[in-house]
Amino acid sequence: MKRRTFLSSTALASLGVLFTRSGFASSSERNTIKQPSSPIKKPVVVSTWIHGMDANKAAWSLLKANKSALDAVEQGVRVTESDATNRSVGLGGNPDRDGNVTLDACIMNHESECGAVACLQNIENPISVARKVMEGTPHVMIVGKGAEEFAYEKGFPKKNLLTDEAKTAWEKWKATEELKKPEINHENHDTIGMLAIDEDGNLSGACTTSGWAYKLPGRVGDSPIIGAGLFVDNEIGAACATGMGEAVVRIAGSHTVVELMRQGKTPNEACKLAVERIIAKHKDLKGLQVGFLALNKNGEAGGYSTYAGFNYAYTDNAKAELIDAGYEMEW
Repeated sequence: MKRRTFLSSTALASLGVLFTRSGFASSSERNTIKQPSSPIKKPVVVSTWIHGMDANKAAWSLLKANKSALDAVEQGVRVTESDATNRSVGLGGNPDRDGNVTLDACIMNHESECGAVACLQNIENPISVARKVMEGTPHVMIVGKGAEEFAYEKGFPKKNLLTDEAKTAWEKWKATEELKKPEINHENHDTIGMLAIDEDGNLSGACTTSGWAYKLPGRVGDSPIIGAGLFVDNEIGAACATGMGEAVVRIAGSHTVVELMRQGKTPNEACKLAVERIIAKHKDLKGLQVGFLALNKNGEAGGYSTYAGFNYAYTDNAKAELIDAGYEMEW
């Protein structure tokens, strides 16, 4: 080898070592996924809040029959969407300022395919419409009247979603507290997010909501936004969010959690760091409840929230339980 060529090669090699030691991984290192040190726990399903317990039962019945995580999360959250006593999702959900129930939902599978609907009216199960968007169109999101017409075309029946109980509560709010900003806390949570890993080791997730009670007409939060309310990366894990959607969008919350797990953080650690980022981005934290839930490729789950009160349902082969998540602040 000529002296000049040798010196050039040596310099480049040294530079490669320098960059790697300085935190700039080589392309081979960047593309290497760390293999789990312990056996993968599967299947597993997790979902936000106490209403996730019933949703998990439906999802688990599919997972234990070796059905896909995608089928499980869709059917699981449909339980909550169809529960008229739940005031934050689907049928019976709280309306917007003008008394209209508008729904948002998204779904994502292990191949990074996704679908979403937003500001959808008169359809009881928006998560299934979101799946139709994913599987039957070249789009990711359809909104408003277009989403409603699409749902009818796919055979979904029209249904009045405003129950008598929700209407009475809205009328009371309208008469006495029209200008008051409703809190999102452990008494007014607004979403069910569900994550699952199936027997094949594949991850999927779903997120569905009626949104912020008495919101401005047309308002859309984080729940139908891929990367904010939900994100799935089958090499790493999945995450979903609940609470104040505007805060979640500001940090691309669920994507942030997944990327933190990519860096080696546990689900709990990733959720906590995302919550800390939200706190750092906001000057006024009064009533700003946000919770993150995560499930990694190993089948390990975790959650964390800004304020106390966030919990999540967890189901695997050994147990089904409601877990209180860690938090930063008391109310």
